[in-house]
Amino acid sequence: MTVTTSHTARHDILQLARAMQMSNALDAVPMSLTDAKWRELAEYLQLVTLQEGQVLIEQGVKDRSVYFVESGSLTVHYQDSRERVRIAMVGAGSLLGEGAFFSHLPRSATVNAGGDVRLWCLTALRFRELSTRHPDIALELTVSMAAVLARRMYNKPKRVAVT
Repeated sequence: MTVTTSHTARHDILQLARAMQMSNALDAVPMSLTDAKWRELAEYLQLVTLQEGQVLIEQGVKDRSVYFVESGSLTVHYQDSRERVRIAMVGAGSLLGEGAFFSHLPRSATVNAGGDVRLWCLTALRFRELSTRHPDIALELTVSMAAVLARRMYNKPKRVAVT
């Protein structure tokens, strides 16, 4: 996993905004921010790039980071108590990690890159900072993440993607 924090990368956040706007997936993130607000949000995010097969999230790990998918796709694998494996795909314009973010529980599934992937990471600490400095953006982000969580919970095949 490569994490980028350069100033140039922060201005690329508009590619994430466009991915969310263009996605027609059930679990697309419904964010309504201006370009200026997106750039403010970028100050709290870290760019992450993955190559095929790399692990982003591991089942059982306690971490509340949320990942917004700009490009590429990821596979979500969940093994239940009967050792049945369930799989979901998550693509550009969606997110991962909202389950642990809201619940404070360990990760419920493992997530791997299905190819080259570009994501933006928001840690719980950076979210707290965002909430203090830009409450309007934090509220929009929270409502959007909750909308994705609710849609996934209502759609049985997509429940696996709640990580």
